[in-house]
Amino acid sequence: MSFTRISAAAIIGLALLSLAGCGNTIRGVGRDLGNAVDATQDAGRSVANSVK
Repeated sequence: MSFTRISAAAIIGLALLSLAGCGNTIRGVGRDLGNAVDATQDAGRSVANSVK
């Protein structure tokens, strides 16, 4: 599985979890999606650093 597919799957999974976790308010969804993006970027950096 390529890195881009893993990243896409992680983004989709985290987005679904964040929507389920706090989907009752627009502010909560925005905050959760922001956190999901941050977590995905951190995971990508970790993978990139481990490959170096």
